[in-house]
Amino acid sequence: MRVLVFHGYLLRGTGSNVYNASLAAALVAAGHEVHLLCQERDPFGLGFVDAAATWEDGRLRIERRRSPERCVVYRPDIGDLLPVYVADRYAGVQARPFPELSDQELDRYIAANLEAVREVVERVRPDVALANHLIMGPVILARALAGAEHPIPYAVKVHGSALEYTVKPHPRFLPHAREGLAQARGILVGSRHTAQSLWEALGEDTLSGRTRLGPPGVDVDAFSPAESPQAAAGLRDLATTLAAAAGRIGSDSDRRSAFARDTAQAAQAVAGLDPRADQLVIFVGKLLAAKGIDLLLAAWPLVLARAPCARLVVVGFGSFGPAAQRLREALAAGDLDAARALAEAGGSDRAAQAPPLRHLLAFLEALEADAAGRRDYLAAAARMGERVVFTGRLEHSELAPLLAACEALVVPSTFPEAFGMVAAEAAACGVLPVSAEHSGLAEVSRTLAAAVPAEAAPLLSFGLGPRAVPDLADRIVRWLAAPAALREATRAALVAVARERYSWRGVAEGVIAAAQGRLDGLARPARTGPDGSRTSDL
Repeated sequence: MRVLVFHGYLLRGTGSNVYNASLAAALVAAGHEVHLLCQERDPFGLGFVDAAATWEDGRLRIERRRSPERCVVYRPDIGDLLPVYVADRYAGVQARPFPELSDQELDRYIAANLEAVREVVERVRPDVALANHLIMGPVILARALAGAEHPIPYAVKVHGSALEYTVKPHPRFLPHAREGLAQARGILVGSRHTAQSLWEALGEDTLSGRTRLGPPGVDVDAFSPAESPQAAAGLRDLATTLAAAAGRIGSDSDRRSAFARDTAQAAQAVAGLDPRADQLVIFVGKLLAAKGIDLLLAAWPLVLARAPCARLVVVGFGSFGPAAQRLREALAAGDLDAARALAEAGGSDRAAQAPPLRHLLAFLEALEADAAGRRDYLAAAARMGERVVFTGRLEHSELAPLLAACEALVVPSTFPEAFGMVAAEAAACGVLPVSAEHSGLAEVSRTLAAAVPAEAAPLLSFGLGPRAVPDLADRIVRWLAAPAALREATRAALVAVARERYSWRGVAEGVIAAAQGRLDGLARPARTGPDGSRTSDL
């Protein structure tokens, strides 16, 4: 079967990028032919890509690596403006949030992609198609397929970023979203939370009947458990690979891109990790204020006071990265005034401040009122410099050996998440994922909690109330100090449920079924009441 996929962004780095790369690989492995439109600059860096296509002076140029061409990646010529949902930097283009675009700029972006999709449709005659994100992929695909010689059914995969960061706060984009979904045979969401958020935002009664659960998957072969000696060897191999890459390319020359990294620094950070000596806890994600890294950093002295061998590994990149490092330095120096100023400014060093980090402020205020607790906290915080490591960005394939060497992973997002993909990957490695108790994260936690021993289930999530920081620290410490028998039983259960519930082959089959309108075999989200209780199934 020939499958056309429109993504519009890169194939590395963040959730939807990894989703599309992994989906394409799974479709190819299942015997399908994939034609993927995106803005990836190095498609041949991905092993499943057989050919890469670009437009030069309006003409399609295809570079072939091997035959048969089971996966072709096309890069539409959109010029130097790339609309995004969250402000970032990309090499070779000017990335600007959708709300900042003029109508003319938005029309040009849609038209350029529309022309590319129409040419690919005419060239390959796909059997089914998939559009990613609520805007602008679905409307581009809908308009392009409307003119096709034969009907081409399509599905839409709604990732949370377009919905939450762009469409909901900016009604200007509602008509594009509605047009893109109108003819979709199936609408895939990562969680019940995203489904309900989508229905409420668009106010379309016809959406619920076509909406099905379609979370991301896990490469259960790559993300798998490792015993301590094997995990240590995996880290050594990763450090060696990173160091060799740094020797070949030096430090990344293009610092304009958010995806740039200092490979030598990453190699040094990984080389200093030893799961035989340290209890490693990891954060993986975009370094944005909404990802809650400030909560985890503030919790770390509380962890160190009770688990001196604990070490935090922060993997990621983003606009909040400098603020996260400043917070670590302020806590290590015992400068709570600097930490408070950072929290009040939302981590921003610009004149126009971001919203305050209210959970961090609540913790700091409580700390000020507890002299003994503050003294113990600052004594432990003095070790933050050595016990918190920032690796910068890692490729998704580089994450597996690092994750397998860890005891726990923390997903402390304070903003709604469509799905906790990294939590599912941690579970596949037998690593306890500790997630904030809301949105799609809570749904993953509940799935895992139903499988693990009862004593471990409460450690999988924490609330975002006034005690978010100490509660998070408590979950981590209790897991690190848990009896060996409980830890082993929990790990085994996590691995088993991840393999059963989350696999890319199943995701690929679900995408094709949704595109064809075969929805009966796909899980239905449930509506929930105001108190979060399930009221009815679709």
